Amino acid sequence: MKLIQFIVKQKILVGLIFLLIIATGLLATNQLEKKLLPTQDIDGVVVSLDAGDLNALEIEEQIVTPLEQRFQSISGYDDMISTINMGNATIRVFFKEGEGDEGFREVQSIINTLRPQLTGLHSDYAFKMSTDQPFEFYMEISNGDLDEMTNFAKNILKPRLENLSEVREVALSGIVEYEVKVVLDEDALRDHSLDPSYIFNLIQSTNAVSSLGEFSEEQNTPMLRWDTTFQKTEDIENLTILTESGNIQLSELADISVQPISSMASTWKGNDSDIILIEVGRTSNVTQIDMAESVRAEVAAIEDENFIQNFEMNEIVAQADYVDNAINGVQKNVLIGGIVALFILIFFLRNVRATAIIALAIPSSILLTFTTMWVLDYSINMVSLIALGLGIGMIVDSAIVILESIYSKKEQGYSNLDSVVKGTREVSSAVIAALLTTIVVFVPIGFIGGDIGLIVSTLAIVVAITLISSVIVSFTLIPTLSEKFLKVKATKHKKKSNKIRIFYGNIVLWIAQKVWRRIVIIVLFLVVFVGSLTLLTQIPTTVMPDVFNRYTEMSMNLETGISEEDTLEVVEEVNDRLGAITDIEAHYILKYGHTYLLLVNMTKGNEITREQKEINEDIMSTLRDMMDDYPIERIDGLSSAGGYPVQVNVKGEDFSELDSIADELIAEINTVDGIVGTVSSNQNQKESLRVVLDHDTLKDDGLSAMQIKQIIEQFSIEMPIGEMIVNGDYVPIKMAMTEKLTTNNELLDYEIQTINGFKALSNYISLEPIASPNEIFHQDAERYIIVKADIEDRDLGSINRDVQDVINQYDVPTNYNVTIAGDLEEQQKAMQELMLVLVTAIFLVYLVMAVQFNNLAHPLVVMSVIPMTLVGAVLGLFVTGQELNMISGIGIIMLIGIILNNAILLLDRTKQLRRDGLEIGESIVNAGKDRIRPIFMTTLTTAGGMLPLALASGAAGNFQSPLAIVIISGLLFGTLITLVLVPSVYLLFNDIGRGLRKLFTRKKKKPVKHSKAG
Repeated sequence: MKLIQFIVKQKILVGLIFLLIIATGLLATNQLEKKLLPTQDIDGVVVSLDAGDLNALEIEEQIVTPLEQRFQSISGYDDMISTINMGNATIRVFFKEGEGDEGFREVQSIINTLRPQLTGLHSDYAFKMSTDQPFEFYMEISNGDLDEMTNFAKNILKPRLENLSEVREVALSGIVEYEVKVVLDEDALRDHSLDPSYIFNLIQSTNAVSSLGEFSEEQNTPMLRWDTTFQKTEDIENLTILTESGNIQLSELADISVQPISSMASTWKGNDSDIILIEVGRTSNVTQIDMAESVRAEVAAIEDENFIQNFEMNEIVAQADYVDNAINGVQKNVLIGGIVALFILIFFLRNVRATAIIALAIPSSILLTFTTMWVLDYSINMVSLIALGLGIGMIVDSAIVILESIYSKKEQGYSNLDSVVKGTREVSSAVIAALLTTIVVFVPIGFIGGDIGLIVSTLAIVVAITLISSVIVSFTLIPTLSEKFLKVKATKHKKKSNKIRIFYGNIVLWIAQKVWRRIVIIVLFLVVFVGSLTLLTQIPTTVMPDVFNRYTEMSMNLETGISEEDTLEVVEEVNDRLGAITDIEAHYILKYGHTYLLLVNMTKGNEITREQKEINEDIMSTLRDMMDDYPIERIDGLSSAGGYPVQVNVKGEDFSELDSIADELIAEINTVDGIVGTVSSNQNQKESLRVVLDHDTLKDDGLSAMQIKQIIEQFSIEMPIGEMIVNGDYVPIKMAMTEKLTTNNELLDYEIQTINGFKALSNYISLEPIASPNEIFHQDAERYIIVKADIEDRDLGSINRDVQDVINQYDVPTNYNVTIAGDLEEQQKAMQELMLVLVTAIFLVYLVMAVQFNNLAHPLVVMSVIPMTLVGAVLGLFVTGQELNMISGIGIIMLIGIILNNAILLLDRTKQLRRDGLEIGESIVNAGKDRIRPIFMTTLTTAGGMLPLALASGAAGNFQSPLAIVIISGLLFGTLITLVLVPSVYLLFNDIGRGLRKLFTRKKKKPVKHSKAG
């Protein structure tokens, strides 16, 4: 190998290259962005629509349906999901890969075109989807006067934080905001024969500023301006009103005052409603950690300037801390794994210099990996670091194989240069084949889409980068350092190692002596494999593991139209119940319309007495118990709390038929063991009364439909008139009536003035009751409702099978469709994709080895260890109680590539010895003796390097453990099997080949004998 000779002789060049790798790697480490999980810009758009007081049916008909019809015609359109509630709607439009940017522009164009035609649309906002959260840093201000805290938040904290280059936006919730309320006295208006619309128009026209022209002949041509805007509430009170009996002031007809906009709080900390929540979002070019450090520094400066007095300001949640903790935890495990791998090397080689060479190879490979990640614009996140942790053990595999081969040649007495060249050449093909088989299994992972695909593809790519980096280091740094630096002496360890080799050689020799022995071994292993399949049903399954960071978020939707008193009762009960749950440190409730966001912080460190999973389940079950007694529509988990894992979509047009199907499905699904809390998304409907006009009577009395609408509105809503400055802030002016109509009869009996005198509204209108759903769902512009359920004491996979059986046996009416959705759909899709990836990976591995060995049978010999490896993985999950999910599934796929390395080493050496003239039995025995040490070393260093990941806890523990456990258990079990099974299969294939050759030889000879006889 002239290349190896060249590398060994160019030590200065190699040294400079590795100094460059170290320098660029350290630079890359500082430049790489740190995140909790990898970010993905999804090819999709979210359209948020505000429609005031329109109900869900009106929004569907007037706004959502016209938009959906146009969105479906966009080039690259893939899917669309719409959620319609009272007063608002959200449309999520998905596009084919790479079409997201153009789709976003088309969506904006369509909205701009249709906006004038969308009756009832107040405002809209469209933005591109991303896995990043809009806000990642939360604080609260409490224990003080709400007016004082509001002034501080609005005028000091918010401006100063938004001036930071790392901060994109600061949102405030719970601040006290005021409005000027003009409450008209209905009797006073009647006495003066005045209409509320006259007062409305007068206030609006008076509170105005305009330009009346300019004095062209004057110096600088000054403008003439008209400004009668209100400067204080007295200006409104003193407003002159013209009546039949003379001029009066507005204060004689109305009560004018400055009041808080809402008497009910929008933010709670426990039962304390005098609290302000601060949400901070970062700019796109900085990390979460950078923003957190900048915000904390600015807050400290504000505190030093004594702005925070008579109240407190505390942090609630900083995503940067979870990122930091998760990354530090994984980094620690990676470091420990590297140290464990080095100790294993010392144990086997008993050579400090050899261990030092490997110790240099590890950081060189890692820094080269970081450099490549920087070039590819990857980030340091929990997934990429787990991949690096997995790679730590595998990083040294190729280095160990090459070093051990050089080490053996030096033991045999070769010169330094010959040892390096011969030792590297002897294992080079095996190392390259092992690299290709390990990496090629990652290629089909591209079949997996969505958020899961992003995570597993990041994992696979970083592992592949790590392995390629390690092989580059192994073929350059290891030979260069091994020539002169590696000193080999005969030790007692060598004799001990020889005993192990002799023992293993005797086992292989025993197998090689009799055909029936290898057949028995193969059959025995097949029985073990089939038996292990029965354990699969005992292993819990899910889609993705949770991230447990001692924090969770949940959402709660209340029924529309409930009073403030009922709302406060619900909030107080939620606060009481959350406060009674052990290990909840603090909790907050944020009000967004009819939706309430619950933020829960849990105890940390030495104060922890319960696992987060148990607390999450406790929170969910406790709150769902309230649904029977309180006006709560639904409760969903937004993070690791879960939500409704079981979801079934029922598609169709007619709501009554959809409800009927949903009721039948609920009854059937409730029979499934482990199902609890089954509900339909359409079970809570709001009764509405539609105003029906008598147009003939209206015409006879000189009235218009718009007049009737304004009269009804003045008793039911507060009409915005304009705004004015109060204490330096712009506040809205609103007009209302002293009396609000609370019953149907009061409205119908209300008398209005007409050309024919005062008459009751019942002469012109009637009220028609209609049922309106509180929430409507669309997929691809087609209605559907959701049957949702929670699970207890069973895993998602087993429940998935039972729910699917229910759906398969259900007789669905024509033009209606019932499908699994939510976590169940994700799990089914994930498992199908995982099986496709597994089958494709096995085929690609076979393809690579067939080309490498130039033989169609030898790859089958190597691949015979795959079923046994799966046995080890299943046993590992079963014994440790871990779940089979996408992460552990990817571990199984990675394991296929890893475990084959040992078989390749064994088979490659056997082929070398056979080419040297040895018989097959002698070749397989000697190959086993030659390769047992590197096989044990690579296996144990890989397993040892991953051991800290398998034992990990904390935020990243659920991601690390199942992956590492699968690889460790499968690798250890598979390696032991490899040492016995591969020789057995290889010899059996040779027996079969020899038998076939004899059979064909006899067939050729038979016709010759027959002709002689004849």
